Amino acid sequence: MTSTAEALTQRLAATPIVGLIGLGYVGLPLAVAFAESGATVIGLDVDPTRVARVRAGESFVEDVPTSTLAGLVTAGRLTATDDVAALKDVDAILICVPTPLGKSKEPDISYIVSAADAVAGVIRRGQLVVLESTTYPGTTQEILLPRFQARGLRAGEDFFLAFSPERIDPGNRRYTLREIPKVVGGLTPACRELAATLYARITRQVVPVSGPETAEMVKLFENTFRSVNIALVNEFAIMCRRLGISVWEVIGAAATKPFGFMPFYPGPGLGGHCLPSDPHYLSWRVRLEGYEPRFIAFADEINRQMPTYVVQLITDALNERGRAVRGARILARDRDPPDPTHEGRRGRLPRPVRAVAHARAHDARVDRLARRRSRGSRPGADPHAAQRVRLGGDRAGGAPRDRHPQRDRGRSARPTRHPFVAGRRGPPGRPGCAAGVEWRREKPRRDPLVSCAPFASGLT
Repeated sequence: MTSTAEALTQRLAATPIVGLIGLGYVGLPLAVAFAESGATVIGLDVDPTRVARVRAGESFVEDVPTSTLAGLVTAGRLTATDDVAALKDVDAILICVPTPLGKSKEPDISYIVSAADAVAGVIRRGQLVVLESTTYPGTTQEILLPRFQARGLRAGEDFFLAFSPERIDPGNRRYTLREIPKVVGGLTPACRELAATLYARITRQVVPVSGPETAEMVKLFENTFRSVNIALVNEFAIMCRRLGISVWEVIGAAATKPFGFMPFYPGPGLGGHCLPSDPHYLSWRVRLEGYEPRFIAFADEINRQMPTYVVQLITDALNERGRAVRGARILARDRDPPDPTHEGRRGRLPRPVRAVAHARAHDARVDRLARRRSRGSRPGADPHAAQRVRLGGDRAGGAPRDRHPQRDRGRSARPTRHPFVAGRRGPPGRPGCAAGVEWRREKPRRDPLVSCAPFASGLT
């Protein structure tokens, strides 16, 4: 290890100055974690509103309590700016910018390119740069490395470069940033060791891999695994319904096998930023090598048809009650209402849902609070006051998911008890189903708007 690397190692292990580019649902929790570890943190964002709110100690990310952020800001451990020049004296720079898809499902790495250009303008000898944004294998070496080397610096000797995929699960109280192992791939062994030293400040376990391209592939494999398995269980649910079999009973029984099986659960499609887009980054990259990944395309096809399938279930349920879809009052519970702090994470109502009846968006967190208040202020209130139909959907951030360490659900929230849950009986001991589409009535009535009977088999 060179003298430059040794000096940087000492600073990273002591009281480093850390700069973060992007203060969204990934960047801000990281900034807070490093500040709590004793580092001085400078957050950079192009959004002046975010910068102002961080400076005021006001959190806009669910995983960061305002009280925690305010305390760090007041203590001078964390600040925010929109001037990249503020990063010229930091010891480490973390890039946490969004990576959406283009209209043709090709990778849009324009945010990474812009961040790399900004860092290239201030990078100096003795700095570590880590890319956290999910991207295709090769991005770190193809996009970041040439721009930094153009400054006349040598990677692994003058500056250090690594990739560490973000693994934050917004709203998950069990697996927090500190509990999730951090995968690190450095351009050189020295780069890897320095990145591991940095992340050891905020996580219990650092997992070193051979290089940046391996670390980039790890994240894509994780989310492709989920996408393909969610597609599998979605199609399995459709087949079970055709055969008159309860998919929930089948999954619950299969989950008792202690090896070789991991339960996934059907829902109305994929949500969040990662699952709808990440597999396409991999597909695009391997197509350049002359290979067509079939599983990814087929899984995407199945998952994209699920909103339409769910709308058909809704139509059938209304028909069973003698109600027409046209004119029905339907409250579609959006897992992630549009929020600029979520950096483009997909959570808008599916087009089929928006197209039927009088659909309205709804935030589940506000609903839970309203229900708690309602129970507290009106004991013995008529349970018919709010009938709802709940259909599972993949997690998109927002309400906390079920806390089972071995389960990855194709749905978005922990099941909630309700006297009129139309859909299914969950796995053993877990009533109800995650929020998807909800009917709500203003006044109590004797007969539920949509009864459990039409959905006795749910998605089955």
